[in-house]
Amino acid sequence: MKVLIACEYSGVVRDAFAARGHEAYSCDLLPTEKPGNHYQGNVFDILYDGWDLMIAHPPCTYLANSGVRWLKDNNQRWNDMVDAAIFFRALLKAPINKIAIENPIMHKYGINEIGQKYSQIIQPWQFGHGETKATCLWLKRLPVLLPTKIVSGREQRVWKLHPGPDRWKERSRTFQGIADAMAKQWG
Repeated sequence: MKVLIACEYSGVVRDAFAARGHEAYSCDLLPTEKPGNHYQGNVFDILYDGWDLMIAHPPCTYLANSGVRWLKDNNQRWNDMVDAAIFFRALLKAPINKIAIENPIMHKYGINEIGQKYSQIIQPWQFGHGETKATCLWLKRLPVLLPTKIVSGREQRVWKLHPGPDRWKERSRTFQGIADAMAKQWG
């Protein structure tokens, strides 16, 4: 299967699919952290290249519920939120048979702009990682992702990360257990 992992610099999901024998490519404006099939550039440059499955991780800065308070009385943030929703919606409507789009819990304005609520919420502790990080999945022609290894522990490591230049990278990285479950169940 030909798989596109959009907006992924880490290669975690790409490598999980490649390990299962799929022709998997990541795509991001940033270079990949690990060697592998990676297109550095705009996802729309390759979006119409005959993919069977796309898993996308679009930026969440302006769509996540955690940032809704910054929209009030800030026209630029509001415009950025609308632009983020347009990008998200374009990925969701891509001419690809199977699509999963991942984002944190979204505020109501983002959901209204996208025009579709998420299909499911998953947590890392359902896939072998004793942490909480509620992640929504918008699914098109894919089944919900089933937990593979429920573990105890509900650490909030990602949420509590100290400010710093790489904080956003760590917060956006997909947990390996979730990547493996996607590759096994959707591949």
